[in-house]
Amino acid sequence: MANGYYTTAAEGFIAGEIDLDTAVIKVALVRGYTFSAAHKFVSDVTGAGGTINGTSAALANKTVTGGVFDADDTTISASASASNHGLLLFQSSAVTGGADVAAGSQRVIAWYDTGTGLPIQPGTGTVTIVWPASNPKILKVG
Repeated sequence: MANGYYTTAAEGFIAGEIDLDTAVIKVALVRGYTFSAAHKFVSDVTGAGGTINGTSAALANKTVTGGVFDADDTTISASASASNHGLLLFQSSAVTGGADVAAGSQRVIAWYDTGTGLPIQPGTGTVTIVWPASNPKILKVG
C-alpha cells in the first residue's frame, strides 16, 4: 500500500482535461483496490476490483495556490462496515463543472491509503475526512 498520484492526472492537468478549481472534485471511500498509476477513470478503479463505499459531496471552498490544492474537510456516508478503505480523489464532472458524468469519464487524480487514520475502518454512517493543514494539504503539484 502506498499513496500515489495518477500519471494520467498529470497528463489531464497539462491537457486542460482536469481543472481543480472549476470542475467538481470529490473523494470516495474505496476498498479492495491496488493502486495503478496508469488508471485514468473511476471505472478503471472499480474494474480493477475496487468497491466504492460512499462518495463525498463536491469539495467546498477549493483553492489552488503555489501548486497546492486544498479544500474544506468533508464527510462521506459509508454504506457498509467493511475494512481497509483508501481515499480516491477524482473529478466527477466535466472540466467546466456541472453535473456528474459517467464513471467511465470521471478522471482519477490521487489515491491515499497510507498516513494518519489510513486505511479507514468505517462502520456504516458518516466518516469525516480531515485534510492535512500543512503542505502538501490535499495535493501538491510540482
